[in-house]
Amino acid sequence: METILKEIGVETYLYLSALLFSIGVFGILLRRNAIIMFMSIEIMLNAVNLMLVAFSTFHQDASGQVFVFFSMAVAAAEVAVGLAILVSIFRNHGSIDIDNLKNLKG
Repeated sequence: METILKEIGVETYLYLSALLFSIGVFGILLRRNAIIMFMSIEIMLNAVNLMLVAFSTFHQDASGQVFVFFSMAVAAAEVAVGLAILVSIFRNHGSIDIDNLKNLKG
């Protein structure tokens, strides 16, 4: 991995990470579907993880990669809980459109 990083450069990984993060931000801001919003959040999280791995490899320190491993484990649990909530809302209301969910009351 070290030779690949030397050939490509850390800047390429940073540009790719910034592109992925901005795609995720635009997905959050422009789309009103909850599943698309969850996918956009995951894209943003993966962009940050890519940046952490690139910097970890660049500085030859494995702590960033360990942090990414735990971050991905937490993200998997987050997705499971979030999708379960969305399925429950869809069964009760017939839609997962965010504009329709704003009027929910306890």
